[in-house]
Amino acid sequence: MSNNVVEINESNWESEVMQSKVPVLVDFWASWCSPCKMLSPVLDKVAEELDGKIKIAKVDCEANMNLAQKHGIRNIPAVFLVKDGKIEKRTTGSMTKESVLKFIGDV
Repeated sequence: MSNNVVEINESNWESEVMQSKVPVLVDFWASWCSPCKMLSPVLDKVAEELDGKIKIAKVDCEANMNLAQKHGIRNIPAVFLVKDGKIEKRTTGSMTKESVLKFIGDV
């Protein structure tokens, strides 16, 4: 995981995601998930390129089952875009860098 990616858990969800001053791209993942492993380096690159404009955050679903359940995670990777404390978009499955940038839009 890149230094530009924040690890999220139940104790920091509110402060790191919902109260963030910049948009947050949240990746719900698990260590055994192949598509999650494919998405991780893509998100690392996006985090580096858009440093300061967007926050990339990762939630390990196995370590944070309550958080995953609360947000209705049924398939992973599940990616949310959170702006101003609101979940604006959701998608599932691995993505290319281009599709991640398109999903984020103008930040």
